[in-house]
Amino acid sequence: MQVLVTGGTGVIGRATVTELLRRGHTVRLLSRGAAEDVEEWQDQRVQAYPGNVADANAIRGAGDGCGAVVHIVGIVEESPPEVTFESVNVGGTRNILAEAARAGVSRVVFISSLGAERGESDYHASKVQAEDLVQRFDGDWTILRTGAVVGPGDETVSVLLRMVRILPAVPVIDDGDQPFQPVWHEDLAWAIAECVERDDVARTTLRIAGDDVITVNEVLDLFSNITDRDPVRVPLPSLLAKLGTSLASALGIETPVSASTVQMLLEGNVIGDDEANDLTQRLAFRPEPIRTRLAQLADEMLEQTPDEGVGRLQRRRFRVDIAGSRFDARALFEELRRDFADIAPFEAAAEPGSPVSLEPDATLTLELPARGHVQVRVVDMTDQSVTLATLEGHPLAGVVRFRFDDVEADTPDNIRSDVVRFTIDVVERPASRVDQISMALVGSAAQKRTWQQTAENVVERSGGSSDEGVQEESWSLDDEAAEPLEDWVRDLINRDADRK
Repeated sequence: MQVLVTGGTGVIGRATVTELLRRGHTVRLLSRGAAEDVEEWQDQRVQAYPGNVADANAIRGAGDGCGAVVHIVGIVEESPPEVTFESVNVGGTRNILAEAARAGVSRVVFISSLGAERGESDYHASKVQAEDLVQRFDGDWTILRTGAVVGPGDETVSVLLRMVRILPAVPVIDDGDQPFQPVWHEDLAWAIAECVERDDVARTTLRIAGDDVITVNEVLDLFSNITDRDPVRVPLPSLLAKLGTSLASALGIETPVSASTVQMLLEGNVIGDDEANDLTQRLAFRPEPIRTRLAQLADEMLEQTPDEGVGRLQRRRFRVDIAGSRFDARALFEELRRDFADIAPFEAAAEPGSPVSLEPDATLTLELPARGHVQVRVVDMTDQSVTLATLEGHPLAGVVRFRFDDVEADTPDNIRSDVVRFTIDVVERPASRVDQISMALVGSAAQKRTWQQTAENVVERSGGSSDEGVQEESWSLDDEAAEPLEDWVRDLINRDADRK
């Protein structure tokens, strides 16, 4: 079956598209940047359909030839006047249903929110309005009211993990004992695909969550054990939290969590005692314990690509030519790969059990001065080079490549000599406005010292010497010049994901 999926780029959408493909379906992905979004799967069964659900004309034709629609697109924060709950959550749902009816699509699966019917926020009110529209659809429909979705890049639990890793203090609402009942993103994707295929859930509303109810404090306790970090928890009164995030959003200031997330926690995002968990009962699925999934999350955070950062793209190159090395290029690369934790001028295995060497697909946790724990993942490796991509929570969005080459170079006496050239290439942007300021003040100088020291440590490990020392070049690129490098980084990460 061909399935139209709206919003296949978020944590729910990515897992849903992957699950539908696993089951043999084809997918038409409807999103504003669909042409680029489909590259994540490197699969011809995923077809791009660029469009905005808030514009009925822009999505006309999206449903042609499809047997089902999975409508995931929704916003939790408004950006008036264009992006509002009314235009996206309500109007977008109305437009998708109209397109499904026009194209003769027989089934619609709609993603709502657990507790929408009793929630008091404008977000929940918009979800209830959208549910009413879905229930008037002439064909088969299924509404999934889901708990807080947990997966790499989610808007609640992943945020808590990033804060534990990088901040000296973590704000908690009131006493931090608010309960919620999360669902793992892949478990929800399984449920969505089941509802696409099964007739016995037609024209029903299902509550979908994991088995476990957990509090914010319990999540933070677990992450502290995983990361070996225990930042101070600063109580933030709930009223102030709601006002603060709402005001910051209105002013365009980034905040750790959205006002809707605060509201969700305060309202208790759980299945009631007199309500069934349809994931485990109606659909008969047995999820892993949430604590197991949270440990998994800590190893699966998403890469931050340079196009996701702010400001101009920066490219830096540090190069050193080593004469008299005991190793050729391949052998010296092997020294760096195997003993990265010893050669790097920072703690390269900061969390218990994290890798200490560079292996394909390995995720390393680094301890950076004044920054806490950050993570990088090996996304490409040859016999003479390795490329690391930063993960969410790092102050920079980008990649760093270490490369070794056997070259000939002129010595000060104008005699040609075999040397090993070690190059560190860095392509990056600050990950956020806050990081842009901190990098401008102190981070850039600290980063320069880090990479210079890395090159000097490699020279020392080689047993050779470098008369010219570490040479540095840097470029600041505008959008047009940055685009090829951004494409290169995305292709590296997509190829790595496709290999997995």
